Amino acid sequence: MLKTVSHISIKSLRRFSSVSPSPLKHNLVEGLQQRNLRHGISLHHHMHSHLQSYSHDVFLANHLITMYAKCGNIVYARQVFEEMPERNVVSWTSLITGYAQAGNELEGFCLLSAMLAHCCPNEFALSSVLTSCWYEPGKQVHGLALKLGLHCSIYVANALISMYGRCRDVNAAYEAWTVFEDMEFKNLVTWNSMIAAFQCCNLGKQAVGVFMRMHSDGVGFDRATLLNICSSLYKSSDLVRDDVSKCCLQLHSLTVKSGFVTQTEVATSLVKIYSETLGDFSECYKLFMEMSQCRDIVAWTGIITAFAVYDPERAILLFGQLRREKLSPDWYTFSSVLKACAGLVTARHALTIHAQVIKGGFEADTVLNNSLIHAYAKCGSLDLCKRVFDDMDSRDVVSWNSMLKAYSLHGQVDSILPVFHQMDIKPDSATFIALLSACSHAGRVEEGMKIFISMFEKPETLPQLHHYACVIDMLGRAERFTEAEEVINQMPMEPDAVVWSALLGSCRKHGNTRLGKLAAEKLKELEPTNSLSYIQMSNIYSAEGSFNEANKSRKEMETWRVKKEPGLSWTEIGNKVHEFASGGHRRADREAIYKELERLIGRLKEMGYVPEMRSALQDIEEEEQKEEHLSHHSEKLALAFAVMEGRKSSDCGVNLIQIMKNIRICIDCHNFMKLASKLLGKEILVRDSNRFHHFKDSSCSCNDYW
Repeated sequence: MLKTVSHISIKSLRRFSSVSPSPLKHNLVEGLQQRNLRHGISLHHHMHSHLQSYSHDVFLANHLITMYAKCGNIVYARQVFEEMPERNVVSWTSLITGYAQAGNELEGFCLLSAMLAHCCPNEFALSSVLTSCWYEPGKQVHGLALKLGLHCSIYVANALISMYGRCRDVNAAYEAWTVFEDMEFKNLVTWNSMIAAFQCCNLGKQAVGVFMRMHSDGVGFDRATLLNICSSLYKSSDLVRDDVSKCCLQLHSLTVKSGFVTQTEVATSLVKIYSETLGDFSECYKLFMEMSQCRDIVAWTGIITAFAVYDPERAILLFGQLRREKLSPDWYTFSSVLKACAGLVTARHALTIHAQVIKGGFEADTVLNNSLIHAYAKCGSLDLCKRVFDDMDSRDVVSWNSMLKAYSLHGQVDSILPVFHQMDIKPDSATFIALLSACSHAGRVEEGMKIFISMFEKPETLPQLHHYACVIDMLGRAERFTEAEEVINQMPMEPDAVVWSALLGSCRKHGNTRLGKLAAEKLKELEPTNSLSYIQMSNIYSAEGSFNEANKSRKEMETWRVKKEPGLSWTEIGNKVHEFASGGHRRADREAIYKELERLIGRLKEMGYVPEMRSALQDIEEEEQKEEHLSHHSEKLALAFAVMEGRKSSDCGVNLIQIMKNIRICIDCHNFMKLASKLLGKEILVRDSNRFHHFKDSSCSCNDYW
């Protein structure tokens, strides 16, 4: 072993040779306790060169084992152990602890088994083994502890609780609870271990219960306690929103009183609960602003992640503020801010972040490149998606899926299939979702069904709920309802809300009242607060002239206090995003927008535009009122505003107008955009909740199939 050491610390040897040829034992121990591998090897070399003095010194050999183990060189530690002519319980325990620290469960467990033939393990040997082992070997160690009477040791009991918690099994968690309840004395580690065990097993109620009992018993808490409770509130599915809200407020108050709120990890965990679990973004932002003295890159990334989907613009502004505070974004920060870029109208911010990714040295990172493909696709720039994808040195399955999804989102089914055939990596579930969605959007039913049937050839690609939803959507769009019903009846699992929503949408499009009613009832059972089932059925009844039934559906919606998601659209003019709601009532400039829109509609009518009255609200009786309602749909207002502002600025030569809408575009607005693209001589790119529509020269990329 020592011959492999290329360099020996001369300074270390001189220190000991100046004392005597045989340095004092305590000096050697002091040197070995420094946890310096090179220094420790030098001392080991010195001991080897004075074998007569040290060859039978178990005390020093034990310190050597500990030194090598703590320095991460478990091979040297084992060699010292094997060369010992005599060993005591400390020798065995030191090496077992070394294996536990190295995460080598098997070797540590085998060593404990071998130890039983030579000496009786102590509490430290058992607790060390337990820190790295899982359920079955852990149960055996538990049995041994009971047999030796060591289960009463607080070190062993705490290690048992942690071991059972790591198993992430409900039964194991209750075994941990049995150990906890049987303990006569508990310290802070005991309480924290029990809370963590329940948290790991997704038993949030129990974790909160332990914390409340701990608090009522007057037991103090630390940062680890708070972080475990925050994780329980954030991750556990057995806690309802009201319970989480109540606990979060109490926990927040407790962290303020105790001063722990000033610790970045604690505050960031609270931010995560407020944003992702409670959806309380104002409180989340307020808490972040109060962290002014302790905001590190983790805290900044947490708040950017919180706003990435809810308010992408705010997330971008926060990222800019982070940069102004001279902090360097890491991989996680870039990943979060790119998610925010995907929620914006244009690719302007994505391009800026892309430049910073390159500047930060992450240009070869596969995950960030995948995020860039996703962001560019969502912002309407398919060319930039292709450029990132083509420039990647290595691609994983997510890279291929991201490119396939980009083509699917833009309705380019002729491009998606060749890319799929070029895949040099095994496809996964998401791959087939992208393919089936593309076929559904383009009306390629036969190709889509071939892909769907091929999924049954291998166990790893068997269709799941999302794949069935794509197939139902594809068959329903094509008015092949008999086949759609057959697929639903043959599903090996219960259809979920997405499957019934897909069927209901197709029934609305083609006026299939019977099947639509079935789909709506199923959807109400699964998601009673989802407005889709009520609105779609109202529209189906109205289309066939059953206005009483339509009104009943709307009244039912009011009875259950179900609210329809308001139609909103956004467009970006002069580096500023403008929002529009149906009717335009939120905007101070609405009268000017109305006039511009009226002028546009007049010119489009001359080209043959006829308002599609079926897209108007069904409870409006007069035709003129229906037409006025249609003209004030949010995407029309956004287009009128873009045209109006384009005339005022130097951007009038820009040939692309981009609009984003939160719900699906209606038939009337679709017809309107087609003719407007011809009239204005511009491409109009509309991203709705489902896909992109590229309007140009009176036609749409979807070929009127959406």
